[in-house]
Amino acid sequence: MTFLALLPILVVFVLLVVMRLPAKVAMPIAYLATALLSLFVWQTAGNQVAAATIHGVLTAVNVLFIVFAAVLLLNTIKESGAIVAIRQGFMGISPDRRVQMIIVAWLFGSLIEGSTGWGTPSAVGAPLLLALGFPAMACVMAILIIQSTPVSYGAVGTPILVGVKSGLENKEDVTGAIGTQGIDFMQYIVQIGANVGFIHAVVGTLIPLLLCCFLTKFFGEKRSFRQGFEALPFAIFAGLAFTIPYYLTAKLVGPELPSLLGSVIGLAIVVTAAKKGFLTPKNTFDFESRDKWEEEWKGTLPATTVDANEVAKFSALKAFSPYLLVIGILVATRTIKPLKDWLSNNAVITFSNILDTSITNKTQLLYSPATVLLLVSIISIFIFGMKGDTVKKSWSASGKTMIAAAPALLFSIPMVQVFINSGTPADVAEPILAMPKVLAAGAADVFAGAWPLFAPWIGALGAFIAGSNTVSNMMFSHFQWSTATQIELDVADASQVVALQAVGGAAGNMISVHNVVAACAVVGMVNREGLIIRKTLIAMTYYVIQAGLVGMALIFNPVWWIGAVIWPVVFFGGMSILGKSSERA
Repeated sequence: MTFLALLPILVVFVLLVVMRLPAKVAMPIAYLATALLSLFVWQTAGNQVAAATIHGVLTAVNVLFIVFAAVLLLNTIKESGAIVAIRQGFMGISPDRRVQMIIVAWLFGSLIEGSTGWGTPSAVGAPLLLALGFPAMACVMAILIIQSTPVSYGAVGTPILVGVKSGLENKEDVTGAIGTQGIDFMQYIVQIGANVGFIHAVVGTLIPLLLCCFLTKFFGEKRSFRQGFEALPFAIFAGLAFTIPYYLTAKLVGPELPSLLGSVIGLAIVVTAAKKGFLTPKNTFDFESRDKWEEEWKGTLPATTVDANEVAKFSALKAFSPYLLVIGILVATRTIKPLKDWLSNNAVITFSNILDTSITNKTQLLYSPATVLLLVSIISIFIFGMKGDTVKKSWSASGKTMIAAAPALLFSIPMVQVFINSGTPADVAEPILAMPKVLAAGAADVFAGAWPLFAPWIGALGAFIAGSNTVSNMMFSHFQWSTATQIELDVADASQVVALQAVGGAAGNMISVHNVVAACAVVGMVNREGLIIRKTLIAMTYYVIQAGLVGMALIFNPVWWIGAVIWPVVFFGGMSILGKSSERA
């Protein structure tokens, strides 16, 4: 059963990554395989499979709304001419593409993740990188890789306060065990959140360096990791500028604000340092001219070409004001409780108990980040005084991009929902567990002796399947806690195992088909999803292995810290050695 439960994931991996088929071809096949397994092996009721499919389609429509709105904002800014000032503004901070990527992807992307989560950094950060002249594939790669460290506190702490909390609450074994220690349930959740912050801080500090190395290796003229390492001092500095305030906030304040405060403080520090040239690389890295780029790097959206001598029509502040509005509105709607409650409870479309099942789909139109992006796009028309023909052009191009993304999303998300909702009800004589739980239980049987080392992989699996750290935590937090107690860990160490689940769930966002398809769509990279996963899978592997080593050191023996120190050296050193053979002179 464990192998059969793994089969849908293997189908996706083989078709997308090995055979390099586009998602619009691979995902219908994966959906069909998953549905057949669910019906005939997992004995899932037909109405349950159909309801899960409908739920997936409705969710996909919501994602397509976000894709359309995100691309619309980018196209509006481009057609207005404001993109000239934005690009010149970032060039004014630093002309080095490594520095720009750290600022836009790592710090600005983390700010968006901290305020709204749910893949929104792809909708905002990737198009901004594209507008700055980055190859479309580099934009997607970067913005997916950073959807790791800040994700566990995305949407103002939702993966912890909703995901982990709902996964553990009302579980008698959990409440009983922590009760004997005199620990309040919410106090325990907050402690798990603090544990998550520490592990992420240790692992995530090297993400900016990884971004630089991947950028120069995959998209540089010399195809060189060495050029990425030239930015090591600045990259480590930028990593710490985010992760130190990030962890302190998680430890001292709680899980709502670590990513928000970490990114705001980090931006202030890093932008100031970059302007002064503090620790920035001596040699400036830039891309070759676009005509020398490999075709697979390019998206279908029109190229952004900006003459360095062109006079900007708008000031940098005015040109960047749409993004400032997006940030301001997202933060306000996620942190001001009366406003959040009103938006969450009005203009809500709910399909309850679809086909007489427990599956329910809810769309919060006013609370959706797509509505914010759409609203700011409309406001931008007036900010920049755009004419009717340019407005029409931006809306038409955005609609075409959304339509191109539709086939993949309309099959990938239903496939995920069928996978999650497989199995038989718990009240039948011999219930069959859902496929994700069968996979997790099989892993626990094999790796019980070193479970903290493997726990992050379960979290990553959940995020890969569901496209969400929150949903991964909902599915597997109690399983992780139960496994920890079965191997005789105490309540405190069990909280570390649940934290490893949350950290792995964040890292799994890098390879989630749902996220990859959506991120590709907003920069016109539809049909090249497998090429992206081949890159982000490397980054995710670094992340979950390092998290597991940190977990072993925290739970079992401090000697594992040696492994946690050696692994990044082995990872980056190995990647550098493997890359030398393909470096250009």
